[in-house]
Amino acid sequence: MRFITKDRKTLLYVLAAASPIAFAVWQTLLNNYVIEVVHFTGKEIGFLQSIREVPGFLAFTVLWVLLIVRQQNLAIVSLILLGLGTAATGVFSSVIGLYITTVLMSIGFHFLETMQTSLSLQWLAKNETAKVLGKIISVRSIATLTVLGSLYLGLQFFQPNYTWIYAFGGGAAVCIGIYCWAAFPHFKDDVVQRKELFLRRRYWLFYVLTFLAGARRQIFTVFAGFLLVQKFGFPLEKMVLLILINSAINIWLAPRIGALIGFIGERRALTLEYVGLIIIFLSYAMVENGNLAIALYILDHIFFSMAIAINTYFQKIADPADIAATSGISFTINHIAAVVLPAALGLIWIINHSAVFVVGALIALGSLTLVQLIPDAPSVGKETRWPAKGAVQPA
Repeated sequence: MRFITKDRKTLLYVLAAASPIAFAVWQTLLNNYVIEVVHFTGKEIGFLQSIREVPGFLAFTVLWVLLIVRQQNLAIVSLILLGLGTAATGVFSSVIGLYITTVLMSIGFHFLETMQTSLSLQWLAKNETAKVLGKIISVRSIATLTVLGSLYLGLQFFQPNYTWIYAFGGGAAVCIGIYCWAAFPHFKDDVVQRKELFLRRRYWLFYVLTFLAGARRQIFTVFAGFLLVQKFGFPLEKMVLLILINSAINIWLAPRIGALIGFIGERRALTLEYVGLIIIFLSYAMVENGNLAIALYILDHIFFSMAIAINTYFQKIADPADIAATSGISFTINHIAAVVLPAALGLIWIINHSAVFVVGALIALGSLTLVQLIPDAPSVGKETRWPAKGAVQPA
């Protein structure tokens, strides 16, 4: 009896579930691990997060790998690398060892994310993409809730053993990767993808929004959790519980956000996101109460689902043959700020942590201004609300 339909959409869901099993463990433990075991300060955590993003910055190199490896196979191999890097994290507890395992984990994570985005935009119909991407976020949240729920319960009875926890999270991802390779058929691409590097003038708004989204994400990923641990003294079990709450909310909310984006359109959805982020980042800069900081962390995380709208906007304006190449290039653009900002803001953090979140509010303001250029019905030849003169062909 077949319990799982082994089609394209199911593979997307399985990959979505496997990724956070490794990455959520790596990320959730990180702040406590580096402070308690490796004895990081803001300078080291900033540098660690910067080198973590280097593979994301180099995501355009996925095009060269695709010359010899098919997209589906590369996604599965990347999942296995993510698992191996995570499993090794708890073994190498020196500063240099942590940097090396972080790079290995990050190569797998970022190449997997690139391929998941590319395959989703190629395999899903435009009228279902936002809704299905919301469901994919929900699947990730279910996996995160399951893994970290088990971790939280374990921490109620035992002292944290970082080596074994990292080994479990990474090893599970490796096993799922092997299963995907053996169990799923190797699907053919509907449209032959371009394998060269290029930038299209008509995609400029997508590129800029992607760059700013990468900068915003880094401020949350690196410094929001670090604020809770360093300023408010959150122990590991509370950080795990907080991630569990975020995951539980996303299980229900993310599919509805996806449906909302499909209903109100990309411009209105992103406007809502960036107005909320301006308020949240300015509140981070002034917060002195731990409970309020928790509320801001949860609200900040909820708004991540709105970023679906950037990808659905691109799908509507893109030449189908451009999707794989542009997915790699967009991850590189997304990570330009990610490579530079954590280290730079880590130094600012030492002087005044509030300034880091003011920078986040300014980034959100810039994004809010730019999303007003997205048309009500974006399409090829109607990429922005500025009136087009002359040809609408790709350039």
